[in-house]
Amino acid sequence: DCLTQVVVQSPDVDETTVQSLMRPNPESILSIEGVVRSRPPSHVNPNLATGEIEVLAQALEVLSPAAYPPPFPIGKGPEANEELRLYYRFLDLRRQKMRDMLVQRQRFCQLIRESFSARGFVEIHTPILSNSTPEGARDFIVPSRLHPGRFYALPQAPQQWKQILMASGVDRYFQIAPCFRDEPARADRTPGEFYQLDIEMAFVEEEDVLREVESLVLEIGHRFGGKRIVDPFPRITFKDAMERYGTDKPDMRFGLELQTLTPQFKSSNMRFLRDAIEEGGTVRGFAVPGGARFSRRELGEFQKLSKESGVQSLAWLALSPEGARGSLAARMDKGEIEVLRKAFEAQDGTLVLLGAGPRKQIDTALSAVRLEIGNRLGLRDPDTLMFGWVLDFPIYEEDPETGQIIFSHNPFSMPKGGLEALNTLHPLEIIGQQYDLVCNGIEISSGAIRNNIPEAMYRAFEIGGYSRAQMDSLFGHMIRMYEYGAPPHGGIAPGIERLLMLFLSETSIREVIPFPKNQKCEDVMVNAPSELPAEQLRELGIFVSGIGS
Repeated sequence: DCLTQVVVQSPDVDETTVQSLMRPNPESILSIEGVVRSRPPSHVNPNLATGEIEVLAQALEVLSPAAYPPPFPIGKGPEANEELRLYYRFLDLRRQKMRDMLVQRQRFCQLIRESFSARGFVEIHTPILSNSTPEGARDFIVPSRLHPGRFYALPQAPQQWKQILMASGVDRYFQIAPCFRDEPARADRTPGEFYQLDIEMAFVEEEDVLREVESLVLEIGHRFGGKRIVDPFPRITFKDAMERYGTDKPDMRFGLELQTLTPQFKSSNMRFLRDAIEEGGTVRGFAVPGGARFSRRELGEFQKLSKESGVQSLAWLALSPEGARGSLAARMDKGEIEVLRKAFEAQDGTLVLLGAGPRKQIDTALSAVRLEIGNRLGLRDPDTLMFGWVLDFPIYEEDPETGQIIFSHNPFSMPKGGLEALNTLHPLEIIGQQYDLVCNGIEISSGAIRNNIPEAMYRAFEIGGYSRAQMDSLFGHMIRMYEYGAPPHGGIAPGIERLLMLFLSETSIREVIPFPKNQKCEDVMVNAPSELPAEQLRELGIFVSGIGS
């Protein structure tokens, strides 16, 4: 797209039409016939792609006049409220930034297809109308008119289909696949629907999958340009990621790593530390070299962020040659201050942040504060992409509300040790052949080597609370498939929008989606979701009751 100057001076052009063009309705659609000619040297515009030419209009017609004023500036100007942009998405997509995004997205997907096709992968489209499966999020369900009382589900991912393809003799599969999950929005997650690069390979081990993905990312980075990608990709276990960063999607571009200090403060004089430990909690913290210069206002903002993450008491200590100051200084004796200095190898000018309470809450809060401090200190270079692998995820976790053992990761994953591990280890000790690709504090994708042994599948789901009868009902086709032999296989599924968000330096995933839902999972432009006529509901055998009660 480019701008071109049009000169109107022909007596054949209707004066009324010319006058209508002078009105401030720049989004009108015009038809212009004329002669392209060179501009005089004195009129050349070096800042315009077409600055050396102009069009001498000979005929001009307004095909579709635009309403004025537009709801927000289409060209240069302040960016409008997101909800307004989504309501007028057809106008928003006229903005150059959004047009560039559409082109970049198409180019990105084209690079993926070229890369995988060259490496022997076959692109295969899998069903959209599928069955409901327990994959970690709520399904969108679709009623069947032909089978009253029965429902399809939109696929959360093509998980079972790509495994079926592996058992069908396909060696290497990929697909840029639509996925549907009824889950809340956030900056790096679009609600409702998204696209992922779905990959599966037969006769592979974990290392084979990781190598293919690394090759793709480096190739895209080289051809897409604009970012420095750290190579090789660091690898870290889930256990170490949680210990060092408090999250399984760490930003590894900078340090400020967390430490556990529970043993050092079991007998502390500070009641909030001692009480937290006695109640089964933990004491965790990290040090910020040079952080003592943060103002009280900034420290208050860190504490507010901690509270939003569920931790009320984020305490701090600033070290200086004159001594220590902060919320911990008055309550800590010299010995405890020295413990902190030694634990963090802290020099004067260092800021120490501590939290005490339930481990999960403390990790969530400290991880959020760590990222914010990284932003303020300029440690999160936007031009550097640091991809990395988080390995060895636990397959199960304990439901905090019911105490039951539930799946914490992909339920189709092969545990390390196979059936023997499932039969002999405590469920919370079972580690899966699972891996996540992360980048700059964002989870890009999850993957695993799959469980392809029928008895191991039965046992894995039995631990997760499913009977053999339920398994046969939900996954009978997969059990039958494995009974006829299936090769070892594994895969992964990087998010297309999440990758694009990183490569295009966007902070919101909605900026790289042509028609995104808002944070309430609504399409405000077409008014979806919407109520259905009673006649249509009756035809589907659906009766709606209890709305708003």
